[in-house]
Amino acid sequence: MADGAAWIEAFLEMMAGERASARNTLTAYARDLADAQAFLKPRGHDLASAGAGAIEAYFAALSDRGLSPATAARRRSAVRQFYRFVLGEGWRSDDPSRRVDAPRKGRPLPKVLSRAEVDAIIAAAGARDGAQGLRLSCMIELAYASGLRISELTALPLAALARDPTYLIVKGKGGKERLAPLNDAARAAVKAYLEVRKGFLPRKTEGGGDAANPWLFPSRGKAGRLTPRRFAQLLDEAAADAGIDPARVSPHVLRHAFATHLLEGGADLRIVQKLLGHADIATTQIYTHVAGERLREVVETKHPLGRKG
Repeated sequence: MADGAAWIEAFLEMMAGERASARNTLTAYARDLADAQAFLKPRGHDLASAGAGAIEAYFAALSDRGLSPATAARRRSAVRQFYRFVLGEGWRSDDPSRRVDAPRKGRPLPKVLSRAEVDAIIAAAGARDGAQGLRLSCMIELAYASGLRISELTALPLAALARDPTYLIVKGKGGKERLAPLNDAARAAVKAYLEVRKGFLPRKTEGGGDAANPWLFPSRGKAGRLTPRRFAQLLDEAAADAGIDPARVSPHVLRHAFATHLLEGGADLRIVQKLLGHADIATTQIYTHVAGERLREVVETKHPLGRKG
């Protein structure tokens, strides 16, 4: 029978060895996973044997226990990252924490973040120590400022940003090129990150200059650049640090936020279509519904005549 405690120990060893997580981070993960184990034990489960229903019940219980939003979000994130590791190791063929991420019936529109929530995630990323924080905040700023897909973001060459451009030329789906804007905040984040980029170069190229690794976001992994999966994990952590449920956040949600906030600000739908690289404007039109829903909510909750009672 699988042993949840042994799996947790292996997960923490991976976090310490492969990701060089700080002692405080490892302590927090251990505490959060122990909390999940304690919840599951009286119900005849542990993290190794729990099904989607048990994990969903644990996530729901976090909201009922009076925990701060940041603590509850961090514990959900710890469990999700644990199961990603377990799935990668092949110890389970399913991820019982994924069902909680599924959209609820009656809410088919894309998840979207408010401007304040995006700002909070960027601030949480920047609060991380040194180069790690500068890289993560740079990636989030770029994704939000330009609406890049995650594959486009992680595949950016260093040459594209080396001369502080106001626009990027991005090769998207089908090899089609488009212009992606960069605001002042994104350009400042890129400048700050480039000062520490060499610290992320593979060891064999550290003395060989930038030409040895062409990517804007290099990595010491096999691919030579930061992977979409790793960025998604880091984004989850930043969301949890900001007190936002990571289930509401993903690299694609940043793209949704880019489009929705442009439309809320009065941008033309055709312009948003071009910026997103959509071949069919019908794909872009869903964001008009998202923006409309958000504006309706503001009227109903903020306008004196819209308040009930």
